[in-house]
Amino acid sequence: MSNPTQLPPRREAVRLKNARKLTTSSQRWLQRQLNDPYVTAAKAQGWRSRAAFKLIELDEKYNLITKGARVVDLGAAPGGWSQVALARGAARVVGIDLLPIDPVEGASFIQGDFMEEDMEQRLTGMLGGKVDLVLSDMAPNTSGHVATDHLRIMALAGLALAFSCDILKPGGAFVAKLFQGGAEREMLNTLKLRFRTVRHAKPPASRKDSKEMYVVATGFRPE
Repeated sequence: MSNPTQLPPRREAVRLKNARKLTTSSQRWLQRQLNDPYVTAAKAQGWRSRAAFKLIELDEKYNLITKGARVVDLGAAPGGWSQVALARGAARVVGIDLLPIDPVEGASFIQGDFMEEDMEQRLTGMLGGKVDLVLSDMAPNTSGHVATDHLRIMALAGLALAFSCDILKPGGAFVAKLFQGGAEREMLNTLKLRFRTVRHAKPPASRKDSKEMYVVATGFRPE
């Protein structure tokens, strides 16, 4: 996976053939996939999804993944962010998801809910102590109603933040997906209280028509 941010040269748009049996929404999705340079690059470079480039771009900008880091990947399926964390220097990575994940060499995966009562103890045991970085690319199923979807992802990000405050070591970092509208005031206040620096970011790999963005918090300060 050398030079992992290199994208293939732009090419002429690929048009669907024999797509009459597909629904209109399926045709749009397939057309977008066929013409997405990040999808092409992910396949060529061995990443499990185009989302890998989002973490690569965030890491290049904010230096999140330090050499030898212990990393927890929430909502890890299909495993692309765990792949990136290892490729960029992490020593130990544990991913958690409700869905099963095919093995990634160097990573450990737990199929379950990160809110399970014994999860903090289980993770620190697997990783050998508190962690340097908690990643969350989790998102709820969208309803199409902007306000509802925003509330749902904020609730999920809030749970991820509370979990991170229990498991991060001093100076650690937290990254979580949000939808545009930013962090709610309560969450933002917690972030500013518990982290030295808090930023919002939309990496280039996020599709322009997507409402997703990320909160990047560094310099964790335990209570």
